[in-house]
Amino acid sequence: MTTARTVLEPAARRLAEAGVASPRHDAEALLAHLLGVPRSRLAWASVDLSPDQERRYAELVARRADREPLQHLTGTAPFRHLELLVGPGVFVPRPETEVVVDWAIGALAGLADAPVVVDLCTGSGAIAGSIAGEVPRTRVYAVELDPDAHAWAERNLAGTDVTLVRGDAATAFPDLDGTVDLVVANPPYIPLDAYESVEREVRDHDPALALWSGPDGLDAIRMVERTAARLLRPGGVAVVEHADVQGESAPAVFAGTGRWDRVRDHLDLAGRHRFVTAWRVAR
Repeated sequence: MTTARTVLEPAARRLAEAGVASPRHDAEALLAHLLGVPRSRLAWASVDLSPDQERRYAELVARRADREPLQHLTGTAPFRHLELLVGPGVFVPRPETEVVVDWAIGALAGLADAPVVVDLCTGSGAIAGSIAGEVPRTRVYAVELDPDAHAWAERNLAGTDVTLVRGDAATAFPDLDGTVDLVVANPPYIPLDAYESVEREVRDHDPALALWSGPDGLDAIRMVERTAARLLRPGGVAVVEHADVQGESAPAVFAGTGRWDRVRDHLDLAGRHRFVTAWRVAR
C-alpha cells in the first residue's frame, strides 16, 4: 500500500522542477482535495492510498506541472470568508484583491443604512459576494460581460441578495445613475505587449477578457472611471484595483478628469501599489 508520505515528496519535487511557485503547498493541496480531507488536518503519515487514488493523484500532479492552475484542479478558490467555485472561463481571484474589499468595507461602515454598491467586471463574484456577506445591509449590484464568467458568478452568488446582470460595465445600471455610494472594480489591466512576462497559469488559463487592456493596460480603468463618475452620487467613492506598476498612472486616470477629489493610491500587504480610491465631486 502506498502512503501519502511516499507520494508527496516526489510530487513536490516534480512541481518545483516545473517552475511552480509553491510546490509543497500545491502537492499537499492536491492530495487533500483527492482524499476529501482539509489540508491542515490531514495526517500525512497515517493515510494510505489505493491504487486508483495513486493514479488519480499522479494525473493531478502532472496537470499542475503543466501549469494548469491549482484552483482549476480543485474547483475552488478561497477568498476572505468565501470558498468560490472556479474553473475554465473565469478569472481566479487573488489574495491581493482582498485588501481592496477591506478598504471598501471600511468605507461603507461610515455610511447610512442600506448603502448602494456596484461591482464592475465582477468575474467570479468574489468582491460582490464578500461585501454582501460581510455588510448585510448593503444593496449590491454586479455586472459581468463574459458569458462563461457570468455563469460562474451566478453559481457563486446564488442565495445572496446580490443583483447580478450580464452586460457591458460601461453602460450597466443606468437606473442607478447618481445614486450609488461605492463603485468597486478589479478590471483587466495588463498591457498587450506584456504577454511574455505573465505567468503561464494566468495567460494560458484565465480568460483574455479579464487580462488584457490596451497598449498601456489602462483602457478598462478609463472605462471604470467614466462609469463610476456616472453612477456615483456626489461624495460617493470609487475603489479600483490596478497592477503594481500602475501606482502613478492609474491614479492619474482619475486625477486628470476634474471629476474626482482625494485621489489616493494604496498598497497591498506586500507593500506593492494595488488600488486607487477617489471621491466623486459635485456635478
